[in-house]
Amino acid sequence: MGMSKVLVVGGTGFVGRRVVRASLAVGHPTYVLQRPEIGLDIEKLQMLLSFKKEGAHLVEGSFSDFQSLVRAVKLVDVVICTMSGAHIRSHNILLQLKLVEAIKEAGNIKRFLPSEFGLDPARMGHAIEPGRVTFDDKMVVRKAIQDAKIPFTYVCGFAFAGYFGGNLAQLGTVLPPKEKVLIYGDGNTKVTIVDEDDIATYTIKTIDDLRTLNKTLYIRPPENVVTHKELVEMWEDVMGRKLQQITISKQDFLASMKGMDYAGQVGVAHFYQVFYEGDLTNFEIGEEGEEEASKLYPDVKYTRLDEYLKIYA
Repeated sequence: MGMSKVLVVGGTGFVGRRVVRASLAVGHPTYVLQRPEIGLDIEKLQMLLSFKKEGAHLVEGSFSDFQSLVRAVKLVDVVICTMSGAHIRSHNILLQLKLVEAIKEAGNIKRFLPSEFGLDPARMGHAIEPGRVTFDDKMVVRKAIQDAKIPFTYVCGFAFAGYFGGNLAQLGTVLPPKEKVLIYGDGNTKVTIVDEDDIATYTIKTIDDLRTLNKTLYIRPPENVVTHKELVEMWEDVMGRKLQQITISKQDFLASMKGMDYAGQVGVAHFYQVFYEGDLTNFEIGEEGEEEASKLYPDVKYTRLDEYLKIYA
């Protein structure tokens, strides 16, 4: 049958650029949507051109031109959308509804992977405001996919190492602390933190795998399920010295939202769900319609957190 042809929407983004390269690395004919809205963003253009040099096909298309989306979709077998759902960058989740309509009209797509890549929105009905907007929007997209009877895979169940690992999950920075660190609650809630390149690798693994069709794939590699305190200890081992640990209660953490802009409040709310409620790990994977990536693909040599932290030393 050959390898599926893949269209990546959001290919210059934080996750998207990695998905493009993971797709190319294993030989999928890879197409990247090139939106005219790129304007004068020379860095994005140069990234797209670098993908072209590596063998990707650039396809012009715009969310303001529906037929251009349909034409792009008709070129491929699988669509992967990696548009940002993080308010600190941009929040474009509901734009995917136009993509769903384009896929429905094209009628040729054997699988759609919408922009998930985080907490599983289907398990987040209890999420606090204003952070729940992310999960509510993702559920709107999921409903549209399923109403349109589009085959899908949802990839979720982890935190990005770049935002939660190297900085020891400290808000407002992406660098590791050198003197003191805030510990959320008792610091013993388990979280799953995964290198973004591994996320892309697992994502591409799913697209021709019938075991993941119409299912949720959680990425929960066992060596990367740690408590906040264990994460801090890993960094202390790398540095060779101890940090001053300052505990912040649930009440004080939530109170820190006061005076923040909307994006900041959403970020704090998501950290709360991860580190106080334990929403990445407080359930067992294995119900009907669920799979776990490291079990399905034991051949993937994922980056362990202790090794990941060494790049910051």
